[in-house]
Amino acid sequence: MYDVLVIGGGHAGCEAAAAAARRGARVGLVTFRAADVGQMSCNPSIGGVGKGHLVRELDVFDGLMARAADRAAIHRRMLNRSKGPAVQGPRLQADRALYRRAAAELLADSGVEVLVCEALRMVIQAGRVEALDTSVGLIQCKALVIATGTFLDARLFVGEKVLAGGRQGERASVTLGQQVREIGLGQGRLKTGTPPRLDGRTIDWARLERQPSEGEAWRMSALDDCLRIPQLHCAITRTNDRTHEIIETNFTRSPLFAGAIEGRGPRYCPSIEDKVKRFGGRDGHQIFLEPEGLADHLVYPNGISTSLPEDVQRDFVRSIVGLERAEIVRPGYAVEYEFVDARRLGTTLEVQDIAGLFLAGQINGTTGYEEAAAQGLVAGLNAAAAALGLSAVRFDRRTSYIGVMIDDLTLQGVSEPYRMMTARAEYRLALRADNAATRLGRDALDSGCVSQRRQEHIEGHLELRGSAAWGDTEEGRADRLYAPYLERQEREWEAVRRDSRVWLGGAFNYASVPGLSNEMVERLSTARPETLDQASRVAGVTPAALSALYVAACRAAA
Repeated sequence: MYDVLVIGGGHAGCEAAAAAARRGARVGLVTFRAADVGQMSCNPSIGGVGKGHLVRELDVFDGLMARAADRAAIHRRMLNRSKGPAVQGPRLQADRALYRRAAAELLADSGVEVLVCEALRMVIQAGRVEALDTSVGLIQCKALVIATGTFLDARLFVGEKVLAGGRQGERASVTLGQQVREIGLGQGRLKTGTPPRLDGRTIDWARLERQPSEGEAWRMSALDDCLRIPQLHCAITRTNDRTHEIIETNFTRSPLFAGAIEGRGPRYCPSIEDKVKRFGGRDGHQIFLEPEGLADHLVYPNGISTSLPEDVQRDFVRSIVGLERAEIVRPGYAVEYEFVDARRLGTTLEVQDIAGLFLAGQINGTTGYEEAAAQGLVAGLNAAAAALGLSAVRFDRRTSYIGVMIDDLTLQGVSEPYRMMTARAEYRLALRADNAATRLGRDALDSGCVSQRRQEHIEGHLELRGSAAWGDTEEGRADRLYAPYLERQEREWEAVRRDSRVWLGGAFNYASVPGLSNEMVERLSTARPETLDQASRVAGVTPAALSALYVAACRAAA
């Protein structure tokens, strides 16, 4: 009997399993292959604008991602360095092999047991998860986290070729995907993709713009393990008119335009086919050539994700400056997979109609390692709470990007892959990457999921913040810079807070509220906001409806 079972060994699954274990749960992680636990399946990078904020917030709760990234970092760059600290984003390239090893070691250190088998069906009795049926038999559990990434009933596309699988050379989770649809969670299918991998020895680096690492001026994690590895440089090139001509000529061979792929792809990370189709007038699209490791010749050409046939990929790659003799080691491909309606989840990421069942990562309609990992943290902390009778851990959009994402997903749902950006946070001036410990340190301590070393660091940080020396720190100077704007925003918050304290709960009966139209009842019943503040952000809910809801909620609480 496990307190918590986690399906999937990607970023969401690893964080969920480790977070549950840190709260004292006995945790088993179910995966097809132990060697794939913690693998970076697409881009060999961590962080960025918005995404880097998520990683820093994860780190406050002793998450794995920041520490694993630091151990594997071969190139660092602070994005938006010329802008204010609120929108600066730490981003690093990682050695794939070192990152996977670090993630697996950190996971093992947390006490998580890796179970190599296939998850087949959930056993649900009287509205509660009781066990998981697997290829090696039935495994009992008190709570279950599904973090299957792109593997849920997934298909791979390379031109006219269509294969079952969530990643090249690996199986899809078909049976579990069927059950997800059977119990009414499935919403549809989404698409993501990856570019071809190039042999770096066949690239003419001398012809390309060099982008060196910034060195070691900053770390992803607040806890420095003092490990240092050599830094590499990246390079920049661009597509050109000849590249675009080759792609346009072969549109009919693309599964994106031939109708083979029904899922919608990420708006902010489109394939090169999408770019050429939508922005045909541009003279070129930037490509970042990113080494995949210190002992690996593979290079990731960030910016040319594609599902065109292999011969077309070779032709358009070799039309690009510096890549005229480049060899493709592995072709790019698209992945289409099943996702769920995240509006069926509460803010703890528990399915509202099935006790003990939690969902995290791309199954909820997000894209990116960082978004998946952050959801894994939320699901893992709360799966442990459900299994052990602990307090739930909720994240507020006013104090964290994790809260922004969870609020967006569970209230609005998605129709395309969701990516975190600073523009999504109305309180972004206060949500900087450099002040995550200040914002969330006390919550992390209260959650009971941090190590002694982390606890000492947070307590020391908060103590320093209350001292006269605070104004001389990097974070303290940023606080002074934003103080006038934050004071004005604080006054605006107060007006919202008066109503945000009104609790509705996921089981609130909207049909019984006098004055609510059928349309309002339908919108609110679908979103199931937990507070009046959340209800105010449900699309289409009117001020009159909020007024009626406020009166009914106050009467119910009296």
